[in-house]
Parts: sequence; C-alpha cells; structure tokens
Amino acid sequence: MTKQEKVAFVIDQLEEKYPETPIPLDHKDPYTLLIAVLLSAQSTDKGVNKVTPILFNRADNPYDMIKLSVEEIREIIKPVGLSPMKSKGIYGLSHIIIDQHHGKVPQTFEDLEALPAVGHKTAGVVMSQAFNIPAFPVDTHIHRLMYRWGFTNGKNVMQTEKDAKRLFPIEIWNKLHLQIIFYGREYSPARGWNLENDIITKTIGRKTIINSYHKKRVIK
Repeated sequence: MTKQEKVAFVIDQLEEKYPETPIPLDHKDPYTLLIAVLLSAQSTDKGVNKVTPILFNRADNPYDMIKLSVEEIREIIKPVGLSPMKSKGIYGLSHIIIDQHHGKVPQTFEDLEALPAVGHKTAGVVMSQAFNIPAFPVDTHIHRLMYRWGFTNGKNVMQTEKDAKRLFPIEIWNKLHLQIIFYGREYSPARGWNLENDIITKTIGRKTIINSYHKKRVIK
C-alpha cells in the first residue's frame, strides 16, 4: 500500500466502526466543555463525568464559578487528580473569561491557550467540538496509533499533530480525532493489546511494531 492508500484504509475502517462520534465528556455548552476537558488531564472520562455534575450543580458558568473559593472547587474535583493545579486553573480562567471575554469562552487558540491550565490539546478540543473549527487535538491514543501506523516518527505530540493535519483532509479532522481515540481504546490500547483484533495496525502498521509484538508473545 502507498501512504495515501493507507490513509484511505484508516478513514474507511474508522467510519465503518464509528459513524457517530459523541463527545465522551458530559457538557452542555463551551464553558462546561472547557472545564470538563481541563479536568480530564491525566484522568479518565468516566472519572470526570462523575465529578462534573457535582461541580456544575454549584457552578456551570464563570460568574457562579468565581463565587466559589479555590478550596471549594478543589474539594469537589479531588477524585480526578491534580486538584490543586486544576482548581486554581478553573478559578483563574473563569475570572479571565469574565474580565476579558464578556463571560464567553474565546474562540481562538491564542486566547484559549492564554487561560490558566489550558494547553494546546485542551484548546484544540474546545475549538473543534464546541465551535466546529477544524483542529486535530492529539492525546496519548492518537499519538500511539499514529506511530503504530507509520504516520509519524513519534518524537512528540506536536509533530504527530502536524503529520496528522498533513495526511488527513481538514474537513474530517474534528470527527476523525474522536474516531481514532475510540479505536485506540477498543482495539489498540497501550496495555493488553491483541494485534489480531487490531485490523488497522495488522494491515498497515510498522513492521518493527508488529515484529516486536510477536516476539513478546513468543517470549511469554
């Protein structure tokens, strides 16, 4: 297969398996999505979805959020981890959204990434899923699969993002990044990986990855 044929194969497989791509983090608007994505750093979507109903019952907009103290926010979000940093970030960004953006979540990467505790990936998720602006946020699943499939050198997530944007059509970025995440979780995880179930990697993956997998299986 040529690289373009591999890209087409990936798109077809993912569209067949995941024609619908619901956002896995519960939210109702750009602000609650921003908070949920921020909370998901080094945590699971399931864990975040247990915490956000409690938090959003107290404050689901920046005006109500700043009525809480950092300590109150921290106590609520403690189960998802990194609560000291995340609580300060939530409180701080809520103030900035009110003071600098009239209470609305900004719609540019520059403004989003200027918010406390908001990195490039978080900004990308908000841009793509809240505002439908093309973006390709790269998480650990996408970074792993893009390398396994031979589409990137795996050096860092920024390079992986550039390679993904170069290979895949811009009009499908917003849906595709979720499809890859879903596929990675179900068929190509970092641990407990079964190559026989991973049709994409089995078909187009790096030979070094596939050979390494088989060697480990033989040793076991």
